[in-house]
Amino acid sequence: MGTSGTRVGERLRAIRRQKGLSLHDVEAKSELEFKASVLGAYERGERAISVPRLLRLAEIYDVPADQLLPREADIEINLTEAGAEILDAEGGFTIDLVRLHELDDPDAQVLSRYASTIQLQRQDFNGRLLTIRRDDLRVLAAVLGRSPEELGVRLSQLGLRAGA
Repeated sequence: MGTSGTRVGERLRAIRRQKGLSLHDVEAKSELEFKASVLGAYERGERAISVPRLLRLAEIYDVPADQLLPREADIEINLTEAGAEILDAEGGFTIDLVRLHELDDPDAQVLSRYASTIQLQRQDFNGRLLTIRRDDLRVLAAVLGRSPEELGVRLSQLGLRAGA
């Protein structure tokens, strides 16, 4: 895995330690949902963590999901002109869920799972459009191993930006 996965892993380990938990403590606290060996592999960057698993771990650690991401300046959203157009005034962007569900693409499958998770959290099931907020964009870009700018370009390529 690339440096992004390693940095996410380092962050996962740092948060777990700040909470005073061992790998086995997390295994027990999650009622075996997260095995100590798998969590260790996430932390070492040997295994990629999926968006739903990352969000679940944030719940177990009782922290906002974006806290499980690297804090370095190069990971922060610093949108170039190419990527700036993906954000609206609130620092989010709107995706076309109808188009998303029609796509047969690995990135689209990850996006679809993430969108479903956001809809559950917000209890928003209108089903046609979904606004992805700035923090969600950071999480999604990191999990996909892309910068927010690259993610914006990819969303445009897939035709997922509503109103674009």
